[in-house]
Amino acid sequence: MSLKKISENKLFDGSYQRHSHFSAANQCEMTFGIFLPQAATQHKVPVLYWLSGLTCNDENFMQKAGAQRVADELGIAIVAPDTSPRGETVADDENGAYDLGLGAGFYVNATQTPWAKHYQMYSYVSEELPALIEAEFPVTNKKAICGHSMGGHGAITIGLANSDSYESISAFSPITNPINCAWGRKALTAYLGDSEDAWRQYDSCELIKNYSSASKPPLLVDQGDADEFFPAQLLTQNLIDAVAENNYPANIRMQAGFDHSYFFIASFIEQHLRFHAEYLLAK
Repeated sequence: MSLKKISENKLFDGSYQRHSHFSAANQCEMTFGIFLPQAATQHKVPVLYWLSGLTCNDENFMQKAGAQRVADELGIAIVAPDTSPRGETVADDENGAYDLGLGAGFYVNATQTPWAKHYQMYSYVSEELPALIEAEFPVTNKKAICGHSMGGHGAITIGLANSDSYESISAFSPITNPINCAWGRKALTAYLGDSEDAWRQYDSCELIKNYSSASKPPLLVDQGDADEFFPAQLLTQNLIDAVAENNYPANIRMQAGFDHSYFFIASFIEQHLRFHAEYLLAK
């Protein structure tokens, strides 16, 4: 698979790079960012995958969250893909809505026209991208996953459904129960059709309530109580209830005064990185 380097910048003692490549899953060019810590010049390092939220692309987290200093210290790479396929032939919402189409792939494998041809973000994030990263960069196959809002939804659902592949999972302000909120119902109907049975595999609460795998990656969630989308779109209490119902190992924290922005993420990203390091760096 041919990588095209878009840019490279020294960042602390590591390297931040952006690359594009043709995605077999999404049938278009995809772009991702990767931060490689200094340790990657000496040995392979584990990877934290970051999934961003609605309207974002591969750059938002890398430019705003301030994660790289601690990632460099810990010796952990960070990979941030785009939030949807893009390109002239890629379908978008006919009204240009922010919560469907470009920038709003919801990390599902679409089955409906016109989305199915390109919107295979679940397969891209869980299979194609890690295989590419492990083939092209000095990283191990140990990985964790984290995200924000729509990306928090993606991180939890992908992490739970592929629990043997991820050491740990975390999220900021995740859309925890999309089958029961407006954002989720709109996207899942468009991408997957009207059958709610097809939606449940992409719902964190449903996955946890029915979770039976012996492998249980620990979960950390932070939610601000001043978030403009809380509780209506995020339904955090439903996740708390699901975790309690099935005794899943999770720490769900309400953070007083914080909103839905990257100021919130920047305030707690170090704690999330150190949480993941416990599992990524374990012998």
